[in-house]
Amino acid sequence: MAVALEVLNALGSKHDFCTESTTHDVGGIGIDNHGEALPSSTLSACEQADAILFGSVGGPKWENLPPKEQPERAALLPIRKAFELFANLRPGNLYPELADLSPLRPQTVANGIDVLCVRELTGGVYFGQPKRTETLENGELEAIDTMVYRSGEIERIIEIAVRAASLRGGKICSVDKANVLETSVLWRKIVTERVRELDDSIELSHMYVDNAAMQLVRDPNQFDVLVTENMFGDILSDELAVICGSLGMLASASLGTGKNSMDLPFGLYEPAGGTAPDIAGKGLANPCAQVLSAALMLRYSFGLEEAAASIEQAVKETIRAGFRTGDLAQGGESVGTGEMGQAILERLT
Repeated sequence: MAVALEVLNALGSKHDFCTESTTHDVGGIGIDNHGEALPSSTLSACEQADAILFGSVGGPKWENLPPKEQPERAALLPIRKAFELFANLRPGNLYPELADLSPLRPQTVANGIDVLCVRELTGGVYFGQPKRTETLENGELEAIDTMVYRSGEIERIIEIAVRAASLRGGKICSVDKANVLETSVLWRKIVTERVRELDDSIELSHMYVDNAAMQLVRDPNQFDVLVTENMFGDILSDELAVICGSLGMLASASLGTGKNSMDLPFGLYEPAGGTAPDIAGKGLANPCAQVLSAALMLRYSFGLEEAAASIEQAVKETIRAGFRTGDLAQGGESVGTGEMGQAILERLT
């Protein structure tokens, strides 16, 4: 986080903007210092901000707490609920210089990977009602989960996907299971209509989720923006993370229904990985995911596309120049957090 804030400050002087930040406890340190994973003071500070740049929350120290009190569940989920963070954007980027980190065939990833997964985050089978487990008259246990989607929920996630595609290659592949699920039939109908209304220059295609999972492994770069519902997005975004090699390079954004003071989407921006407690405090962590999350914040919540692209280019050039933290070095020579951060700073334009 210290590296990401330094990058934001340095970039502001180059692009004529200024960010003001405050730091607040959340997760494990929130429990230690305030008795709860999401202190009211932290939530209040988030409410006053234009965006949240999030670090990480958990670790083995708190694993023996009851499930509802553990940092991940007691911090992240309430934040998502409080700000109605309905759209999760997970870029899947693999630079050609890091192609050896991917489990895919070398010829498949020789030119890297660049895919964006847009996942609906607050609907579908994870939240639908009824949701229960009960004993039937014959003694059997029956569990029920309900997949529910409303047209408005689909429309708002497609608006995010269209905006993202317009900043990228202009292609959207909508993933569903319309040959089986009623919710997917509605999903496909609304997606088709809404994309046409919002931007008819977008190249839209549809794909069943089982085929999409296969195609991500066979040829990930056939996709530009993938958009899908909650459960499918949960699975596909994790698959995308694996084929891109290292969580230390993967950022994410969760956008909400609200607007900030600039009338842009309020969002939470965080690395895809966790706390890595085994190296905490040793200056070894890869800062790239946190830095790239700050770039997403500049793009979506601040509308600073040029500045966001500058960060992303600086990270690419740092990797191209041979700088590797331990997670990227594959046993070779590596640098620490500070040195990696300094290399990124030197390449900002």
